[in-house]
Amino acid sequence: MVNSKINSQLDRLRERWSDPLLTMLTVLLILMLFVFAPLQAVGIQLFQVLGFGSALGLIAGIFLLSGSPTVVVALLAAFAMAGAAAVSRLNAPSVLDVYLFAGALLIMGVAMAGVVARTVFAAGRVTHHRIIGAILVYLSIAVTFTALFTMIGLLVPNAFSGMLFEDNPALASNVVYFSFVTLTSTGYGDIFPVHPVARSLCNLETIIGQLYPATLLARLVSLEIEGRR
Repeated sequence: MVNSKINSQLDRLRERWSDPLLTMLTVLLILMLFVFAPLQAVGIQLFQVLGFGSALGLIAGIFLLSGSPTVVVALLAAFAMAGAAAVSRLNAPSVLDVYLFAGALLIMGVAMAGVVARTVFAAGRVTHHRIIGAILVYLSIAVTFTALFTMIGLLVPNAFSGMLFEDNPALASNVVYFSFVTLTSTGYGDIFPVHPVARSLCNLETIIGQLYPATLLARLVSLEIEGRR
């Protein structure tokens, strides 16, 4: 009885806040990627705390947005990994902390992309929140590949030229930068993959980055037409 009441309350909250949550999560992720990570890289410790806090906020938002028990369990695992990495980093920083953060980021990126895409591309009226949510899916793809690049860089020494994978404040900013350069096909050339697996991941991210805008536009146009009918 208690569980049914809790579930019904969560469903009402989800129905009311699903669209605004898309915008709030997008703003939070933009702050984490483009404000907190760069300022953390220059050595301002406050932004390390803010970056961790924003990651927890994203996990909580996805938790509320999703009604899937599988996603909830995955997010709880990501929360535990991120918390363990933060505590370990305060005591004795090591490569294990980077693995834990990368694992938490991977789970969060995949869950966020899946949950938000289901909300954005579902049948219904196209709102500005859903358009912003589509941007969130795009950013989530970059987050997912950021985690994958970090794991490859840790497992395979010298998998990337121009970037060192060690536990330091600048690592997150560097990998995020490389992921977006790859996703958008910018290719500055200061960092590039050397190992075959790293190259394959870069190719995959580039293809997704090229196909996603066209797919998004086609889907939003079809949803708008269906909504008007």
